[in-house]
Amino acid sequence: MRIVVLAGGLSTERDVSISSGFLVAEALRKKGHQVVLLDVFTGYEEIICDIDALFKQNYSFTDSFKVGETRSDISEVIENRLNKSDRYIGTNVIEICSEADITFLALHGGEGENGQIQATLDLFGIKYTGSGYLGSALAMHKGITKGVFVQNKISTPKGEIFKSADDAMNWNIFPCVVKPCCGGSSVGIAKADNREAYIEAVKDAFSYEKEVVVEQFVAGREFSVGLLGGKALPPIEIAPKSGFYDYTSKYQAGATVETCPADIDEETDNKLRRAAEVAYRALHLESYARIDFLLDENGVEYCLEANTLPGMTPTSLLPQEAAVEGLDYPELCEKIIELSLKKYNNEKKSSFE
Repeated sequence: MRIVVLAGGLSTERDVSISSGFLVAEALRKKGHQVVLLDVFTGYEEIICDIDALFKQNYSFTDSFKVGETRSDISEVIENRLNKSDRYIGTNVIEICSEADITFLALHGGEGENGQIQATLDLFGIKYTGSGYLGSALAMHKGITKGVFVQNKISTPKGEIFKSADDAMNWNIFPCVVKPCCGGSSVGIAKADNREAYIEAVKDAFSYEKEVVVEQFVAGREFSVGLLGGKALPPIEIAPKSGFYDYTSKYQAGATVETCPADIDEETDNKLRRAAEVAYRALHLESYARIDFLLDENGVEYCLEANTLPGMTPTSLLPQEAAVEGLDYPELCEKIIELSLKKYNNEKKSSFE
């Protein structure tokens, strides 16, 4: 197959996306596919764009795949763009994706995960991996996600959405967790044990976005459940050594103890899987996803959020869960493509029924 892997972009998760994209591209090449790895923002800026040649040479915009402890300077990325355009999709991206059998979305955060790139590709008739624009939009906004969970009787921590730091001062339950509404990779997320810490956490969260979610802190064990085609994989338990699952804990090797399959009894395992599958359907997700949970001391599960484009870095959770089911990394990449193409085949069949 001819496959484009889209990575990069301008979100705070740019480095994570590039790492995911690089590794996905390498894995698919090992399976015999012709793969072009593109930065969705910079695109392919050479004067002559021979698309056939790009696929034959397995073109990559980068040979780096490591996630550092600090994030890329997005202003520098924008400044280095050759054509200085401010549009999100780079030069020749649409043209190259149009010549592929499918586009593998290795994007994380921002326009790459909130439904905007999905809707754009739909309009151009370009097939892509993962959920469509509706599920992506619902899952990206943590406030809307929480509302969907409540409507579908999915247990989730009590919380509120605030559109200004002043309004957020009305919150008075501690400890609590403060989150930018649409961020990922734990960027801007903080636990506040008191009013003073809360004020700082709110200030930091609003430096990333114009809306934040504040929710009651739930003490307990943290789990994540990946899904392939709506079917839950074995839960994985996450225990950061630093005490909080932040950006560094997620992407620096050895910073977190991850146990898969999780050390839980069969009843708890089944409960987490069922809850993940219910959340997947409620949010209109497709192909694959990952749902995050907390389990309190009484065994009550709390659904935190959904990830429509889970990370595919060396330390990412979904590949670990898939491995327990017998899917190695390259096989997982192909499985995601298979499930995503099936979505389009089902749409084609329904249009003739």
